[in-house]
Amino acid sequence: MKSPKNISSQIESLSKGDFKNKIAELDFNRSLRCGAPEAILCETKSIEQISEIAQEIVKNETHALFTRCDEESFEEIQKIIPKAQYYRDAKCAIWGQAASQKKDTISILCAGTSDLKVAEEAQCTLKWLGYTADTYSDVGVAGLHRLLGKIEQIQKSQAIIVFAGMEAALASVIAGLVSCPIIAVPTSVGYGSSFEGLAALLGMLNSCSPGIGVVNIDNGFGGAMLAHRIIQSSAK
Repeated sequence: MKSPKNISSQIESLSKGDFKNKIAELDFNRSLRCGAPEAILCETKSIEQISEIAQEIVKNETHALFTRCDEESFEEIQKIIPKAQYYRDAKCAIWGQAASQKKDTISILCAGTSDLKVAEEAQCTLKWLGYTADTYSDVGVAGLHRLLGKIEQIQKSQAIIVFAGMEAALASVIAGLVSCPIIAVPTSVGYGSSFEGLAALLGMLNSCSPGIGVVNIDNGFGGAMLAHRIIQSSAK
């Protein structure tokens, strides 16, 4: 499918489309407007709905990202897109990736190993967008020496995505050590009073360190997309 050259022609082409009985109106021109294609959230969708969406993607696109994708959903996707790759820990499926590989350095910091599951969703998203991200795991404030031992490499980043549960102090600490934008992703890791990530979310929002943008709980995809947009804007 050839993308219209401007937003006006996009709207015109959409207005002529027949969306009767369609379960989804996929946005095949999003990369033209937003710099990245539309991703498909599989969570809560039925196998039949995922199958129909995958078929529509194959007709119109050359690459796709499916997030929150369990193994049963991936088996259905693979029937339609045999070359799709599955990342079990991230619960993501990728078909193809960005044509041009980015040279920008994005660092992923995980306070603890328990945060890796969310971080891997971000890593898959960045891979799909053409980035190679450096991941630093288990560098939380409970053992600050582990972070300080890697800080010189981390300081070379164009953007940093920080994943932390519990009290989520890592985002505040790293913001006082680097000059690049920081995207903070609270995770639902912690004991009862963490309220499934709410304490981490509020901790990140209330940080006294400037330069932190916060996305929603366990939103690895959102963290990666924000990092991509920041870098994309700075390159213009």
